[in-house]
Amino acid sequence: MGRRIDLYYMPFSPPCRAVMMAAKLLEVDINLKFTDLFKGEQKTPEFLKMNALHTIPVLDDDGFVLYESRSILRYLANKYGKDDLLYPKDPQKRALVDQALDFDMNTFYHPFFDYWIYCMIGPAPHDEERFQKVSKSFPILDEMLKKSDFVTGKNISLADISLLAGVSSVHAVGFDIANYPNIVRWLANCKQAVPDYQELNEKGVQDFKKLWDRFKEKQKTKVKTNS
Repeated sequence: MGRRIDLYYMPFSPPCRAVMMAAKLLEVDINLKFTDLFKGEQKTPEFLKMNALHTIPVLDDDGFVLYESRSILRYLANKYGKDDLLYPKDPQKRALVDQALDFDMNTFYHPFFDYWIYCMIGPAPHDEERFQKVSKSFPILDEMLKKSDFVTGKNISLADISLLAGVSSVHAVGFDIANYPNIVRWLANCKQAVPDYQELNEKGVQDFKKLWDRFKEKQKTKVKTNS
Protein backbone atom coordinates (compact mmCIF):
# COMPACT_ATOMS: atom_id res chain seq x y z
CA MET A 1 0.00 0.00 0.00
CA GLY A 2 1.12 3.56 -0.71
CA ARG A 3 1.24 6.43 1.70
CA ARG A 4 -2.07 7.70 3.04
CA ILE A 5 -2.33 11.44 3.50
CA ASP A 6 -5.46 12.54 5.33
CA LEU A 7 -6.62 16.14 5.60
CA TYR A 8 -9.20 16.98 8.24
CA TYR A 9 -11.07 19.96 6.90
CA MET A 10 -14.24 21.94 6.22
CA PRO A 11 -14.67 23.66 2.84
CA PHE A 12 -15.69 27.04 4.30
CA SER A 13 -12.32 27.38 6.06
CA PRO A 14 -9.76 29.50 4.13
CA PRO A 15 -6.75 27.73 5.73
CA CYS A 16 -8.17 24.35 4.73
CA ARG A 17 -8.72 25.52 1.17
CA ALA A 18 -5.16 26.83 1.01
CA VAL A 19 -3.84 23.35 1.82
CA MET A 20 -6.14 21.77 -0.76
CA MET A 21 -4.95 24.17 -3.48
CA ALA A 22 -1.30 23.67 -2.60
CA ALA A 23 -1.70 19.89 -2.67
CA LYS A 24 -3.22 20.16 -6.14
CA LEU A 25 -0.37 22.31 -7.42
CA LEU A 26 2.14 19.89 -5.88
CA GLU A 27 0.29 16.90 -7.38
CA VAL A 28 -0.15 15.36 -3.96
CA ASP A 29 -3.17 13.11 -3.51
CA ILE A 30 -4.88 13.80 -0.21
CA ASN A 31 -7.78 11.98 1.39
CA LEU A 32 -10.29 14.59 2.53
CA LYS A 33 -11.89 13.87 5.90
CA PHE A 34 -14.80 16.22 6.51
CA THR A 35 -14.73 17.43 10.11
CA ASP A 36 -17.92 19.17 11.22
CA LEU A 37 -16.94 21.90 13.66
CA PHE A 38 -20.59 22.70 14.32
CA LYS A 39 -21.16 19.17 15.62
CA GLY A 40 -18.03 19.32 17.78
CA GLU A 41 -16.13 16.67 15.82
CA GLN A 42 -12.91 18.60 16.48
CA LYS A 43 -13.34 17.96 20.22
CA THR A 44 -13.53 14.18 20.18
CA PRO A 45 -10.78 12.32 22.07
CA GLU A 46 -9.46 10.97 18.78
CA PHE A 47 -9.15 14.42 17.24
CA LEU A 48 -7.66 16.01 20.36
CA LYS A 49 -4.89 13.41 20.29
CA MET A 50 -3.89 14.85 16.93
CA ASN A 51 -4.44 18.52 17.76
CA ALA A 52 -5.04 19.75 21.28
CA LEU A 53 -5.99 23.15 19.83
CA HIS A 54 -9.01 21.46 18.19
CA THR A 55 -8.57 23.46 15.00
CA ILE A 56 -8.56 22.59 11.32
CA PRO A 57 -6.82 21.86 9.04
CA VAL A 58 -4.94 18.87 10.37
CA LEU A 59 -2.72 16.76 8.12
CA ASP A 60 -1.95 13.12 8.87
CA ASP A 61 0.77 11.90 6.54
CA ASP A 62 0.98 8.17 7.22
CA GLY A 63 1.14 8.80 10.98
CA PHE A 64 2.99 12.12 10.93
CA VAL A 65 0.50 14.70 12.18
CA LEU A 66 0.75 18.43 11.56
CA TYR A 67 -1.58 21.35 12.15
CA GLU A 68 -1.41 25.10 11.37
CA SER A 69 -2.05 25.60 7.67
CA ARG A 70 1.13 27.50 6.83
CA SER A 71 3.25 24.80 8.46
CA ILE A 72 1.37 22.22 6.43
CA LEU A 73 1.99 24.19 3.23
CA ARG A 74 5.73 24.32 3.90
CA TYR A 75 5.86 20.65 4.80
CA LEU A 76 4.07 19.51 1.65
CA ALA A 77 6.30 21.67 -0.55
CA ASN A 78 9.48 20.50 1.17
CA LYS A 79 8.55 16.82 1.07
CA TYR A 80 6.64 16.45 -2.17
CA GLY A 81 7.59 19.38 -4.39
CA LYS A 82 9.02 18.24 -7.72
CA ASP A 83 10.61 21.67 -8.08
CA ASP A 84 10.96 24.69 -5.84
CA LEU A 85 8.68 27.15 -7.62
CA LEU A 86 6.09 27.23 -4.82
CA TYR A 87 8.70 27.38 -2.06
CA PRO A 88 12.17 28.30 -3.36
CA LYS A 89 15.30 26.70 -1.97
CA ASP A 90 17.31 29.89 -2.50
CA PRO A 91 17.54 31.45 1.01
CA GLN A 92 16.63 34.97 -0.08
CA LYS A 93 13.74 33.92 -2.31
CA ARG A 94 12.44 31.60 0.40
CA ALA A 95 12.72 34.39 2.97
CA LEU A 96 10.45 36.55 0.81
CA VAL A 97 7.84 33.79 0.68
CA ASP A 98 8.10 33.30 4.46
CA GLN A 99 7.77 37.05 4.95
CA ALA A 100 4.60 37.10 2.85
CA LEU A 101 3.20 34.09 4.74
CA ASP A 102 3.82 35.95 8.00
CA PHE A 103 2.11 39.03 6.55
CA ASP A 104 -0.83 36.84 5.62
CA MET A 105 -1.14 35.36 9.10
CA ASN A 106 -0.46 38.43 11.24
CA THR A 107 -1.49 41.47 9.20
CA PHE A 108 -4.27 40.11 7.00
CA TYR A 109 -5.86 36.92 8.34
CA HIS A 110 -5.67 37.48 12.10
CA PRO A 111 -7.60 40.79 12.02
CA PHE A 112 -10.17 39.26 9.68
CA PHE A 113 -10.59 36.22 11.91
CA ASP A 114 -11.01 38.52 14.92
CA TYR A 115 -13.69 40.50 13.09
CA TRP A 116 -15.38 37.30 11.85
CA ILE A 117 -15.58 35.80 15.35
CA TYR A 118 -16.92 39.08 16.75
CA CYS A 119 -19.64 39.24 14.09
CA MET A 120 -20.55 35.59 14.47
CA ILE A 121 -20.77 35.24 18.25
CA GLY A 122 -20.14 38.73 19.66
CA PRO A 123 -22.68 41.24 20.95
CA ALA A 124 -23.26 42.98 17.58
CA PRO A 125 -23.21 42.18 13.83
CA HIS A 126 -20.51 44.77 13.14
CA ASP A 127 -17.61 46.51 14.88
CA GLU A 128 -16.10 49.43 12.99
CA GLU A 129 -12.70 49.32 14.72
CA ARG A 130 -12.22 45.65 13.90
CA PHE A 131 -13.50 46.23 10.37
CA GLN A 132 -10.94 48.98 9.75
CA LYS A 133 -8.11 46.74 10.93
CA VAL A 134 -8.99 44.29 8.16
CA SER A 135 -9.15 47.04 5.54
CA LYS A 136 -5.71 48.37 6.51
CA SER A 137 -4.03 45.32 4.97
CA PHE A 138 -5.38 46.01 1.47
CA PRO A 139 -3.17 48.98 0.52
CA ILE A 140 -0.14 47.09 1.84
CA LEU A 141 -0.92 44.02 -0.24
CA ASP A 142 -1.65 46.22 -3.26
CA GLU A 143 1.79 47.82 -2.91
CA MET A 144 3.44 44.39 -2.55
CA LEU A 145 1.91 43.43 -5.89
CA LYS A 146 2.87 46.63 -7.70
CA LYS A 147 5.87 45.24 -9.58
CA SER A 148 5.06 41.56 -10.02
CA ASP A 149 2.34 39.15 -11.11
CA PHE A 150 2.42 37.37 -7.76
CA VAL A 151 3.36 38.33 -4.23
CA THR A 152 7.06 37.49 -4.43
CA GLY A 153 7.72 37.43 -8.16
CA LYS A 154 6.61 36.03 -11.49
CA ASN A 155 5.56 32.62 -10.14
CA ILE A 156 2.77 31.67 -7.76
CA SER A 157 4.09 30.65 -4.34
CA LEU A 158 2.78 29.23 -1.08
CA ALA A 159 2.21 32.80 0.09
CA ASP A 160 -0.07 33.51 -2.85
CA ILE A 161 -2.07 30.37 -2.17
CA SER A 162 -2.57 31.18 1.50
CA LEU A 163 -3.50 34.78 0.74
CA LEU A 164 -5.77 33.70 -2.11
CA ALA A 165 -7.91 31.58 0.20
CA GLY A 166 -8.37 34.50 2.57
CA VAL A 167 -8.69 37.39 0.13
CA SER A 168 -11.29 35.57 -1.97
CA SER A 169 -13.32 34.93 1.18
CA VAL A 170 -13.04 38.51 2.42
CA HIS A 171 -14.03 39.82 -1.00
CA ALA A 172 -17.07 37.53 -1.12
CA VAL A 173 -18.49 38.88 2.14
CA GLY A 174 -18.36 42.52 1.15
CA PHE A 175 -14.85 43.88 1.58
CA ASP A 176 -14.36 45.95 -1.57
CA ILE A 177 -11.09 45.50 -3.48
CA ALA A 178 -12.10 47.54 -6.54
CA ASN A 179 -9.86 50.43 -5.47
CA TYR A 180 -6.83 48.14 -5.41
CA PRO A 181 -6.07 47.30 -9.06
CA ASN A 182 -3.00 45.24 -8.27
CA ILE A 183 -5.02 42.98 -5.96
CA VAL A 184 -7.75 42.65 -8.60
CA ARG A 185 -5.13 41.67 -11.21
CA TRP A 186 -3.39 39.30 -8.80
CA LEU A 187 -6.66 37.60 -7.87
CA ALA A 188 -7.37 36.92 -11.56
CA ASN A 189 -3.81 35.59 -12.02
CA CYS A 190 -4.19 33.22 -9.06
CA LYS A 191 -7.52 31.87 -10.29
CA GLN A 192 -5.84 31.04 -13.60
CA ALA A 193 -2.80 29.47 -11.96
CA VAL A 194 -4.62 27.09 -9.61
CA PRO A 195 -5.99 23.95 -11.29
CA ASP A 196 -9.63 23.19 -10.47
CA TYR A 197 -9.96 26.55 -8.76
CA GLN A 198 -13.76 26.49 -8.74
CA GLU A 199 -13.89 23.11 -7.03
CA LEU A 200 -11.02 23.68 -4.60
CA ASN A 201 -11.69 27.27 -3.55
CA GLU A 202 -14.74 28.98 -5.03
CA LYS A 203 -17.24 26.44 -3.71
CA GLY A 204 -15.80 26.88 -0.24
CA VAL A 205 -15.88 30.65 -0.62
CA GLN A 206 -19.61 30.44 -1.32
CA ASP A 207 -20.05 28.17 1.72
CA PHE A 208 -18.23 30.80 3.76
CA LYS A 209 -20.50 33.55 2.44
CA LYS A 210 -23.65 31.58 3.26
CA LEU A 211 -22.36 30.95 6.77
CA TRP A 212 -21.40 34.61 7.16
CA ASP A 213 -24.82 35.82 5.99
CA ARG A 214 -26.68 33.37 8.20
CA PHE A 215 -24.80 34.28 11.35
CA LYS A 216 -24.95 38.01 10.71
CA GLU A 217 -28.72 37.78 10.25
CA LYS A 218 -28.97 35.97 13.57
CA GLN A 219 -26.90 38.69 15.19
CA LYS A 220 -29.16 41.42 13.79
CA THR A 221 -32.18 39.59 15.17
CA LYS A 222 -30.52 39.23 18.56
CA VAL A 223 -29.64 42.93 18.70
CA LYS A 224 -33.23 43.92 17.82
CA THR A 225 -34.59 41.53 20.47
CA ASN A 226 -32.30 42.94 23.16
CA SER A 227 -32.85 46.60 22.29
